[in-house]
Amino acid sequence: MKLVSRWAAAALVLASLGAAGCGPAKPPPAKNQGTGQLPPPPIDKGVRSGGEEDKGEFVRQTVFFGTDRSASGSRDPESYFGKGRAPGGALRLGTCEVSIPRDHRMGNIERPSIWKLEFRPDPAKHMVLVALTPLPRDAFHARLRAAVQKSHKKEALVFIHGFNVSFTDAVLRTAQLAYDLGFDGAPIAYSWPSQSTLSPAGYHADEASAEWTVPHLDQFLTDIAARSGAQEIQLIAHSMGNRPLTAALQRIAARMGPTAKPLFSHIVLTAPDVDAGTFLELARELGRSGRNTTLYASSNDRALQFSRQIHGGFPRAGDSGPDILVLRGIDTVEVSTVDTSFLGHSYYGDNRSVLSDLFGLVRDGKAPDTRFGLRPRSKRGLRYWVFQPS
Repeated sequence: MKLVSRWAAAALVLASLGAAGCGPAKPPPAKNQGTGQLPPPPIDKGVRSGGEEDKGEFVRQTVFFGTDRSASGSRDPESYFGKGRAPGGALRLGTCEVSIPRDHRMGNIERPSIWKLEFRPDPAKHMVLVALTPLPRDAFHARLRAAVQKSHKKEALVFIHGFNVSFTDAVLRTAQLAYDLGFDGAPIAYSWPSQSTLSPAGYHADEASAEWTVPHLDQFLTDIAARSGAQEIQLIAHSMGNRPLTAALQRIAARMGPTAKPLFSHIVLTAPDVDAGTFLELARELGRSGRNTTLYASSNDRALQFSRQIHGGFPRAGDSGPDILVLRGIDTVEVSTVDTSFLGHSYYGDNRSVLSDLFGLVRDGKAPDTRFGLRPRSKRGLRYWVFQPS
């Protein structure tokens, strides 16, 4: 019985390593031949679920996407991409439409619940990926540029998910963040081939794919910076997604000239499941590729505590307490005073206090000393910030 309970506890902690937790794993992908852009969609102009129309009960949020997952062959938008890697690491590009119910609660991703006898997604009640449209590279960037130009600040936001996250989970989280933050620019999801499998084997497979995706994310971010026309590009990564992001930014910084301006405005690293020692080596390049870097950390994040255990006790960059990383050029924010324990690893999107802080950072560009609820602390002469309890 003790062995069973230990595996059950491990499974729950592994679950909290996932960013969205929006639904069950999708069917295994079908074989996909060739490289380049997505194959022709099974339905003209993309795929849709059920042909629902907006009757005033929900709003639609457009999310652009880039992914190096393989297509599954499914006609369902929520199952269009599977767990496999695209042949040759080819990037697939396009747009998604996500329904957000009118009574959406800030920080929530409303999904069907068997406890409420809900067996099918309903756009009037749930966040649903209702349409997916694959686009060739030039068409994608033309549409992205048009969306950026319509925004007040000419901006884009790119979200990179963590462990145990399906393509749909990543898109829904991106839509929720954009909607809750009142972001009027172009929200973009980058989805690498997480197995979205709740097991130690799935965790280690995701670690391998997070490393494999680095050059593809590098290409994607470089293209966004060069072709979107955005004057402000925000980057938000969660959990294991911080590994490919920091590695890609290191590659981008290495190609930049000594006087080049940073390509990105804010780099936001939430609960980074990154070896702290490795992060110290990568951090020096973040200031070259982005104007501002913010690190959210917590001593109550049991998902990161579990990750630390399976990595030989080495601290993670998202830990706080005595091991909190306070570095010159990075704004570290400790969120231990908000509920980040156990199944709260996704506090960046689920907790209203942290969302409010993200609002001040991403939406208004405020420095930590001007954002509500943060108090300064110091470590070895460097200042960091702590959430004060309400």
